[in-house]
Amino acid sequence: MSRGAAMADFLHAAGWAAARAEVLAGDASARRYWRLWRGTESAVLMDADPATGEATGPFLAVGGWLLAQGYSAPRILAADEAAGFLLLEDLGDDTFGAVLAREPALEGVLIGATAGFLADMQQRSPPGFLKPGDGAALGALAGLLAETYCAGSTGAQAIGPLIAGLHDRLTFLPPVASLRDFHAGNLIWLPNRVGPSRIGLLDFQDAFIADPAYDLVSLLQDARRDMGPGVEADAICLYLGQTGHDEERFRAVYALIGAQRALRILAVFARLAGAGKPQYLELMPRVWGHLTRNLAHPALAPLRHLVEESVPEPTPGFRARWRAA
Repeated sequence: MSRGAAMADFLHAAGWAAARAEVLAGDASARRYWRLWRGTESAVLMDADPATGEATGPFLAVGGWLLAQGYSAPRILAADEAAGFLLLEDLGDDTFGAVLAREPALEGVLIGATAGFLADMQQRSPPGFLKPGDGAALGALAGLLAETYCAGSTGAQAIGPLIAGLHDRLTFLPPVASLRDFHAGNLIWLPNRVGPSRIGLLDFQDAFIADPAYDLVSLLQDARRDMGPGVEADAICLYLGQTGHDEERFRAVYALIGAQRALRILAVFARLAGAGKPQYLELMPRVWGHLTRNLAHPALAPLRHLVEESVPEPTPGFRARWRAA
């Protein structure tokens, strides 16, 4: 059976066979999305084709946990996990990125509300099915750098183990549930809801258990957009005020995770560029800026020296070589 026929069967069984469909922008994965209209009622169709390596199980599991905590993950209207189809509650188009493009003055409000959401979620016991995002795991993720962005570099091969060691030395808080891809493109502003539920949540299937700093870094060091002046600093202060974490120790871990994420993202963007998606090359300079600011923290001096020796800056010439490859 073709994918289109399987999708038609799923929608028929769900009662949405006659719905009008419009394509929604996807992400860096192979998943595809449509908004469906049935009169004035709307829903979102996710196509996570198992033949492309996608799966709906993690999304269902993490989303179920989030809903059980009272958070605004999309409700499941229909599901065929084996076929890779989900019909989801439509949380709307007001991603943080879209809202801020219309009303930049709301940035402090949205980021502040989201920092509050993280402080709230991190008080909940994480579900046992999540994989660990500990030092070894984060070091391994950064290890992709030596396979893509600076393939063959002996120095780059040492970055992952160094990050793992620094993580084990610097972290001091119990790990928490981390939604991981926690940035403006995956957050929906729902101002008519109350408290933490004002934050609509998308693209959380890769959640893991990690240091509390992880999602805050993901939010405040977005590869796709710049923060307004002082927003990152204000959000960190707000978060620390709500959690009571030791500021000096937290900032060291925040810088380490920021550096790890920046290195991993450079590697992922290089891989995507090599797979025919050169638009990700243009995001590299912003990520490099995040990397250099994080590496300025004194606790990361060994990592800073290693990066300076082995990881090239994504200059226009460097990116042009990737584009031509």
